[in-house]
Amino acid sequence: MATEKTLDDLFLDTLKDIYYAERQIVKTLPKMAKAATSPELRAGFEQHHTETEGHIERLEQIFELMGKTPRGKTCDAILGIIEEGKSIMEDFKGSVALDAGLVSAGQAVEHYEIARYGTLKSWATQLGMKEAAALLDATLKEELATDKKLSQVAITNVNQKAA
Repeated sequence: MATEKTLDDLFLDTLKDIYYAERQIVKTLPKMAKAATSPELRAGFEQHHTETEGHIERLEQIFELMGKTPRGKTCDAILGIIEEGKSIMEDFKGSVALDAGLVSAGQAVEHYEIARYGTLKSWATQLGMKEAAALLDATLKEELATDKKLSQVAITNVNQKAA
């Protein structure tokens, strides 16, 4: 009979998922920055690339706290979201709607990360992992701030140009 899975197991499994996702995102952000025509959007993607490197480091700290080797688990969700972003970059290259599409793709990534980090923070708190919860909270706050910045760029700049 299989051993019963616990919240600890689910936490580790989800940690591996977001670790994989962040490692894919850090490879994709420079491509999005290069594709962006808005200097503001390009700078935002570049800044978030640096932040994402920090997110990976925090995740590695959490693995270390748990006595585990940092290892990712293929995240089909992020692969799909990234693929949609690549399609936007290809299909709308040279169009006035490209940057609006890039914002949309960026926000899809952010919303996935916000969901994952919010859940992981809650579970870490439940499991009494205070240091891990604090690290996850720091990343969650950065993801929320990035989502807000993307919304601002869309509202004040790229959506108007696309229309």
